Order: sequence, then structure tokens, then C-alpha cells
Amino acid sequence: MASIVDTRGKPCPQPVILTRKVLLKFQAATTIVDNEISRHNVTRMAKKNGFTVRAEEREDGIYLHIHARKDPASSSIKKIPDPAQTVSPGDTVLSVQDEFMGSGDKDLGRILIRGFFHTLAESIDDPSLIPDKIVFYNVGVKLVSEDSPILSDLKMLEDQGVDILSCGICIGHFGLKDRIGVGIISNMYDIAEILLSAGKVINL
Repeated sequence: MASIVDTRGKPCPQPVILTRKVLLKFQAATTIVDNEISRHNVTRMAKKNGFTVRAEEREDGIYLHIHARKDPASSSIKKIPDPAQTVSPGDTVLSVQDEFMGSGDKDLGRILIRGFFHTLAESIDDPSLIPDKIVFYNVGVKLVSEDSPILSDLKMLEDQGVDILSCGICIGHFGLKDRIGVGIISNMYDIAEILLSAGKVINL
């Protein structure tokens, strides 16, 4: 029987952390969440590490039934790799915490950040100017919304292999869950690992 991981009422990234701990030990879990962002984050973590996930919606929450996927020899996964292992040594990570660039005049800052990302998108032939990952959090998550002034530039970067991640709790705070135009919704566990394991972090 799978262990029950009740994460209802727990903020990001607790649902991911608690589920991961149980999966490392038992290779199966039923995680109960109470919102779509937690459902997304737990499901993504589990599937990324080779587990199957079946969601069951009940009146008291969303039950995520997680089990190890069997290989042809019927052997199960022995270990879940840390999210940090997805960051190669020397990776350049761009950290974006606001919707404008620099301090001072915000209108000017919005012009600057549009110019910055447009420059990156137009420089895809020069690897030295392209980050490996871009992480958006706090007010910065507004830049990945469907009406973002830099949406087309971010899509160009994503098409070239740049990973774009946004803080799930921030997305929920600003009511953007159904308005994300690019990248994936992540969680603070993954974001912390990415920032701390990067070769270089550039803060805007």
C-alpha cells in the first residue's frame, strides 16, 4: 500500500519535498493536494523521475497516486535524482524578480527589460549571450503571462533550448495560473537547487 502524503494547506515547495522523501524510501505514494499548482508541481517531479501518476479528484482534495514505472525486467527505480543534477556545471542562470530592469524610474525600467530580452532573442547565433535557464519569481512572473511585452522574445529563446521556469506560488499570488504564455510552472525547491548549483547567476 502506498504511503499517504497529506499536503493540503502546505505552501510551495512542501508538497514536492514531502512527496520526494516518501518516494525515495517507498517507491510509491498517494499525495493529497488542494490546488492545481501543487498538483502540477508534484506530477511534474514524479514523471520527470520515471514514475506514473494517476490523479483522482475528490471532494476533500486531489489524490495523486504515484508508482514506480517498471522496466522490461520488472525492476523499479532505485533513486530519484536531485533537481540540481539537471543543472550542468557552468550553466548560466538568469534570475528575474521584477517586470522592469534596474531601480529608479519604472517606466524606463520596462523599456530597458524589453530591450534586454529582445537583444537576447536576436542574438541566438551567439551562445555567449544566451543563458541556459531563466527563472522568474515575485513580480517577475508577470513577464511570462500571455500579455507580456516580451512574450515573443521568450518564446524564441525557449525554442532555442533555454529553460524558462516560473515560481508556482508567485503565479498563484498574482492570479496568473491560466494565463501563462511560455515556460513551465515550477516550485521553490527546484528554483533553489537551480540557483545554488549554477555556474553563474545573473540577477536583473
